[in-house]
Amino acid sequence: MAAAGLGPGEAAAAAHALSLPAEAFGNDPRVELAWAMKAHQHAEIYFNLISSVDPKFLNLTKVDDQIYSDFRATFRDLRVDVLDPEELKSEPAKEKWRPFCLRFQGLVEDFNYGTLLRLDCRGGYTEDNSIFATRIQFFAIEIARNREGWNSAVYSRARPPAAQEVVSG
Repeated sequence: MAAAGLGPGEAAAAAHALSLPAEAFGNDPRVELAWAMKAHQHAEIYFNLISSVDPKFLNLTKVDDQIYSDFRATFRDLRVDVLDPEELKSEPAKEKWRPFCLRFQGLVEDFNYGTLLRLDCRGGYTEDNSIFATRIQFFAIEIARNREGWNSAVYSRARPPAAQEVVSG
């Protein structure tokens, strides 16, 4: 990643910039790159986590139970295995997501920060399989995927095949 080439002063400036609300910036390409790098790093860490730990045992936040129950009460029929971007980005969807997200302000740190979300939970974070979402949308959908067993495919695929007994004779 390009962040490795930053000096201490540049890294401190980037960290400070990332702590400011989005409204403080226009379309500064340096800030957009820093946000994209942070989102990509988060995505890599999460994918490695669900590849190495059975997702059904994961807790992503201190309030996973509340996030999941509120999510399923609000979005009862939303498919989480393969997401339709319109269910996140269309105007009617935004009107439904906004109050849900705001319920977690103060409960989930950086609840409205941008992050990457996989569209198809069986795949990785590729350009075609990723969408930007808020952090609370990421948590809600990934907690549902974990609890409902959808992310088990990633974990199972990452496991080495069981050692086969060698029969000598």
